[in-house]
Amino acid sequence: MEYLLNTFNELNGIVWGAPMLVMILGTGLFLMFLLRFIPLRKIGAGFALLWQGRTKADDESGEISPFQALMTCLAATVGTGNIAGVATAIFMGGPGALFWMWCTALVGMATKYSEVVLAVHYREKDKSGEYIGGPMYAIKNGLGKRWVWLGSAFAVFGGLAGFGIGNMVQVNSMALALESTLQVPTWVTGVVTTIIVAMVTLGGVKRIGKVAEALVPFMCVAYVICGLVVLTVNAAEIPHAFELIFTYAFTPVAATGGFAGSVVLMSIRYGVARGVFSNEAGLGTAGIAQAAGTTKSAVRSGLIGMLGTFIDTLIVCSVTGLSIITSGVWTNGQSGAALSAAAFEAAMPGFGGIVLTIALVIFAFTTILGWSYYGEKCWIYLVGTKAVLPFRVLWVVAVPFGAISQLDFAWLVADTLNGMMAIPNLLSLLLLSPVILKLTKEYFAGDEAEETLPVSVNTTSN
Repeated sequence: MEYLLNTFNELNGIVWGAPMLVMILGTGLFLMFLLRFIPLRKIGAGFALLWQGRTKADDESGEISPFQALMTCLAATVGTGNIAGVATAIFMGGPGALFWMWCTALVGMATKYSEVVLAVHYREKDKSGEYIGGPMYAIKNGLGKRWVWLGSAFAVFGGLAGFGIGNMVQVNSMALALESTLQVPTWVTGVVTTIIVAMVTLGGVKRIGKVAEALVPFMCVAYVICGLVVLTVNAAEIPHAFELIFTYAFTPVAATGGFAGSVVLMSIRYGVARGVFSNEAGLGTAGIAQAAGTTKSAVRSGLIGMLGTFIDTLIVCSVTGLSIITSGVWTNGQSGAALSAAAFEAAMPGFGGIVLTIALVIFAFTTILGWSYYGEKCWIYLVGTKAVLPFRVLWVVAVPFGAISQLDFAWLVADTLNGMMAIPNLLSLLLLSPVILKLTKEYFAGDEAEETLPVSVNTTSN
């Protein structure tokens, strides 16, 4: 067992090491420049399309509305990473880590836009008549038979990682938080969560979409409001917080209080890694959900899908990070969810920690729902629709075990596999970038602002 632990520790260091982070940021920058910053310039258009996409139009094909598709994506991404992940980044890399999370999100919008465009453009119908897509289908249908193995690799990584990163780890975080804050036994959390997860996931993507549509906007808005209360209490410290963020993004942080200090490389590494962990830009998961959304245009889906990164990191993660820094608790030696809870408790004595715990529970629960859909589609790609019922049953069965188990090794394995999903996805984005550009140009053909897009690009046929 010790040998396996050491092996995966080394592999995890490679997967989430500097080369991978450079590849993720580099791909995002390449796509952002290729698209002439359309993902940033068209944020307003994306929100307008999202508002229009609350209902399914008769002339559009898909299983759920574009709004439900985005909420399903946010259900999976807005999770423990927004609370524990941000805190860990600041604990390990100092306040400057938040700056690098922002950078990751900005270039990640181009990455996520491109992931969704390809996923919808190359989607297909499964034997049950439902639309299905994602990096594995973009690779198979866009790059041809020679690259099918790459799509299969993505599906294997995603199909296995989901049980850890999107299931057992999430319910474990819920159980521990409820036990420490409200003295709820872990087995009770496991049983209740299992029942609710079964009621939702066994109903498929349409039920997941409906629950996500109702729950995700509420949880995001409620959490941001609570965070704004913390920032209001600490309003005098906000200018100093931004000074710390921008200063320590490029300057080593000296040890102070319970903080051990960090170098700039640690700030970059943990800021980028936790940013990717939170918004999943580069992992390819968003395209899986968006491929089920109703649409007449892959670009429209991309403009909506990229908003997930904006909301997840630039709004929700920023609220967590600024709350921690303005509260001054980032130097107290705590990490993870405990650090975030300390920030909320400092601003709202007596119930701030409870508020943070409730938010963590809801975030983790929705992540279980979103990842159940991702994992299911990965296994459908590998073995067909016959995998649906067995997968859903196994997914539900894994929940109570996650609540009562020690998951250090499971977390390590899942985190490693989660990172490995990025390799096939990023390669496909680079190889199919001419297709992304072609579809984008065609969509904006009537917009003079997009006339500067490069024209001398050979496209890959569908």
